[in-house]
Amino acid sequence: MAQAELKISAGMPSQFPRDILPQIAFSGRSNVGKSSLINTLLGRKSLARVSSSPGKTITVNFYVVDGKYYLVDLPGYGFAKRSEADKRRWSALTDGYFTANPDIDRLRAVVQLVDSRIGATKDDIMMIDFMNRSGIPYIIVATKTDKLNKTEREKNLAALAASDVIAPGTVIIPFSSLKGEGKDELTREIMRRIANKV
Repeated sequence: MAQAELKISAGMPSQFPRDILPQIAFSGRSNVGKSSLINTLLGRKSLARVSSSPGKTITVNFYVVDGKYYLVDLPGYGFAKRSEADKRRWSALTDGYFTANPDIDRLRAVVQLVDSRIGATKDDIMMIDFMNRSGIPYIIVATKTDKLNKTEREKNLAALAASDVIAPGTVIIPFSSLKGEGKDELTREIMRRIANKV
């Protein structure tokens, strides 16, 4: 099991840690299963808090793993009930991670989560398009695959792979926090990126 701890919950870019450790960031809409995925990857039950109120937390959470790299949990987007002020704060903080982060060169990849049941939403597409335009490498993780039957799974994953917005050759990993599907594949992919063997 990986040794992991929360280094800091940053509410503004000036609080981002300054060191040489490589980073893997996690992006996705609220309630896509981001906290559950991080907990599954790290073999922990509640290191990343699974909120009963999606979109409630607006911080960038830095988890240091084995003292060697960070998993960076970006705040979830697309939660309709969030106030306009909160939406602006989310936008400024997330944008700050990519544009006002002095250590952005430490970012090895973004793990972009997409709910396998509904496919890429408008907000997901905006995020993926931003990464395409910015030259930020990313991995697509299709979450909650355990909630699909075999036919739905094949259809939805094929549609995701055929998406015009996802860059050709992008790794797409089906994932279920409940069943542990995709954990080993995603771990290998993250370690490959950490080692810079892209």
